[in-house]
Amino acid sequence: MKKIIFFLLLIPFWAAAQEQNIQNFIVKENLSKNGKLAVVALDSLGNTNENIHGNYLFTINGFSQALQFHEGVAVPNQKIESSTFVFFSHKNQQTSKGRLFYIYKSDSGLSPFAISGLMFLIIPAIVLGIAYMFKKVIMTAIALAIVFFLFNHSQGLDLSKIFESIFSSLKNLIG
Repeated sequence: MKKIIFFLLLIPFWAAAQEQNIQNFIVKENLSKNGKLAVVALDSLGNTNENIHGNYLFTINGFSQALQFHEGVAVPNQKIESSTFVFFSHKNQQTSKGRLFYIYKSDSGLSPFAISGLMFLIIPAIVLGIAYMFKKVIMTAIALAIVFFLFNHSQGLDLSKIFESIFSSLKNLIG
């Protein structure tokens, strides 16, 4: 009888162990420094979740790709040739997580910087506030906005990625 009760108490732990979902992730440079990125699955404390193994579907800049995770780390096949913006998205059964990164490529390797989607709302709001307060600055603000979008578009950032990043950040902020 004691054994049956013991095994019945362990069932929720077995079920939780079998259901391994990626709740959060970060992007780093691959350890081999071969121009590729590494996607690292994180646990709730922000540490590498080494229990993640197998194929997980990610969307990278709009292209779906199954990433093979070993001990919480996966390496996409694409090599980064120049500095660019990359939007990573992953959807579990319960939630979805999307993050925008600026990948800076230098002689020493790749440096990924996470960009909050809220930045695409806050920075234009600040620029418009300044332009409203100083009406003479309106032409300068418009010129800066045009330069901003031209530069970002030439580095791989387009409006769909900006809006997707904004909505993903708002969804993560709310829920």
